Amino acid sequence: MNNETASKPKIAFYGGSFDPVHRGHLAIANRVIGLFELDEFVFVPAFHAPHKKRLAPTPAVDRYAMLALATNNEWNISVSKIEIDVPHKPYTFETLERLNELLPDANLFFVMGADSWRDIRTWREWEKVLTLTNHIVVTRPGYDLSGDHLTEEIHDRIVDIRAEADPKIEYGDRNKIYFTDIVNLGISASDIRKKIREENEDWRDDVTLEVAKYIEKYQIYS
Repeated sequence: MNNETASKPKIAFYGGSFDPVHRGHLAIANRVIGLFELDEFVFVPAFHAPHKKRLAPTPAVDRYAMLALATNNEWNISVSKIEIDVPHKPYTFETLERLNELLPDANLFFVMGADSWRDIRTWREWEKVLTLTNHIVVTRPGYDLSGDHLTEEIHDRIVDIRAEADPKIEYGDRNKIYFTDIVNLGISASDIRKKIREENEDWRDDVTLEVAKYIEKYQIYS
């Protein structure tokens, strides 16, 4: 890694519905920042995930508000409106192309969960998505991370740093795909929504106090 590459800011973007944002998402942000020595971590709430056409998400304004509340005290974690402010519903490859245009001098990473990685072939221009930035795939209980469902060329770009105490991260190549188990929490947004509908009070343990208050005040999932 040359000095020019080393001096570039390292920024990760984490796309998803975040419906709602929970402690697992926040753990990913904080631990990935440390592992990859990031300068900034940015949540990117989707207007609506195009590959999940059958699922109607909570309005973007509510999901954005919950993310803002959850990250308000984190100086190096922010929330972007890059997807929810555009007049159309962008695909991930369009968002990543735009980020490359806006941040040409940064080392960019795109973060996704194991469930998104499993379904990556359903994404529009999915092979292009995997060439526009480095990628960080975070495992979760019940998901087996592998590249067996992808092409050999993509499989060869996977860097498995699971269980490595001090992994070597090469920042100069935008085609790397990192597998990490730095966060392995069994929290899911769908389970939280289900608990709320069933009036199971345990859901509050899975979100921050500010997010819990917002959900209750505006009856987001009731």
